Amino acid sequence: MSLEADWFLRAHPEITTVEALLPDCNGIMRGKWLPRHKLARIFDGEIKLPKTALSLDIWGRDVEELVFASGDADGICRPVEGSLLPTPWSPGSQHGQVMLSMFDADGTPYMGDPRHVLKQVVSRFQEAGWTPVIAAELEFSLVHWDHTLPRHTCPSPAGSQPVGGNMYGLDALHQHQQMMEDLRLASELQDLPFDGVVKESAPSQYEINMQHVANPVLAAKQILMMKHLIKGVARKHGLVASFMPKPFEDVAGNGMHIHCSVLDQHGINVFDDGTESGTTLLHQAIAGCLQHMADSMIILAPGFNSYRRFQPGSHAPTFPSWGYENRTVAVRVPAGSHAARRLEHRVAGADSNPYLLIAVILAAMLDGIEQQASPGKAVRGDGYAQKSGSLPAYMHEALQLFRKSDFIHGALGGELQRIFTLTKEQEAAEFRHRISLLEYQSYLERI
Repeated sequence: MSLEADWFLRAHPEITTVEALLPDCNGIMRGKWLPRHKLARIFDGEIKLPKTALSLDIWGRDVEELVFASGDADGICRPVEGSLLPTPWSPGSQHGQVMLSMFDADGTPYMGDPRHVLKQVVSRFQEAGWTPVIAAELEFSLVHWDHTLPRHTCPSPAGSQPVGGNMYGLDALHQHQQMMEDLRLASELQDLPFDGVVKESAPSQYEINMQHVANPVLAAKQILMMKHLIKGVARKHGLVASFMPKPFEDVAGNGMHIHCSVLDQHGINVFDDGTESGTTLLHQAIAGCLQHMADSMIILAPGFNSYRRFQPGSHAPTFPSWGYENRTVAVRVPAGSHAARRLEHRVAGADSNPYLLIAVILAAMLDGIEQQASPGKAVRGDGYAQKSGSLPAYMHEALQLFRKSDFIHGALGGELQRIFTLTKEQEAAEFRHRISLLEYQSYLERI
């Protein structure tokens, strides 16, 4: 047994079950529950799952083409360092968790695993002597759910929907004070970089801020763990924490904003030139993000519901634009300390897989730098008023661009491009086959 596993079992005699978690391409946790005496098997590399577990669709269904082509071969699941932790929100606090990553039978990383894809992108920065620094803002809705429609948890006038979202309202945080305190305590126990919680602009919407981390692979893991934690703590309090991009039709949806700077070998931010403008490298990195944003859209907005965020006035960028201290653009350069000069990528929904999201952002930044690209003029004023270069508005449009993209093939690899495309095509086909209530209300009697 490894020292990590042995220490964990000694430190937590109350834990009876360990959840072995394998994040799939959708960022959904797959895996197994194992009794504590089987923990050693995980660290000895004895846990196997089909490689196709990484390419299940959103409903957990196999993609038959992938199963038949591979014979549904197993991969070896190994633990991610530092992910063996207790889950204080579990009943009786008797569960722990460990994150897994997938390897081929010969011990090489399986490149259909988003974690390995991100590691490969980060290695290109390391070859250049650079270290990307990542921070995240993670939005979610806190709702009641009776398996018909979600209901707001915020106060509203009798017999009506809430008026406004009470943005930055402290009374909204007081309303869920015990849950928010449990979130903070659980984050401390799991060593997650919790940097505060705020009430967001939509009713029942909140945002967790995560401190910057000079390790993109670790940052992505922490985002996934934070989502798992938030959902678990909310469930303990009889609520549903939803990262659905657009759970309510008439209010802003849930996004995941990624902040990124880059340090050189001496720990100096290569985007900082001592001015508000930032360096040429910053502008080139932004240009890469804008150039490859459309091809990356199915990563940024991976689900059918994701595209409902992108509407005028909904706080989700609809054009590949950039600007200084401007929240209406896709890539923002925040004001503040010159030493912290960075870009903020504001397009992705909260449903995006953080491994893949950070991978495409970093790869696009690096390509922009290598090509010495220019982002054009910074947008002043309303970024939504832009009339050219719009992003894909529908899932099938984004899929077509992703499938054919040379950039995606080079950045994420052919295997990830292939399995993600087939998974998303299966999901899109399911939605095309279904007839919505609105269609019946519009056409059944009238036509």
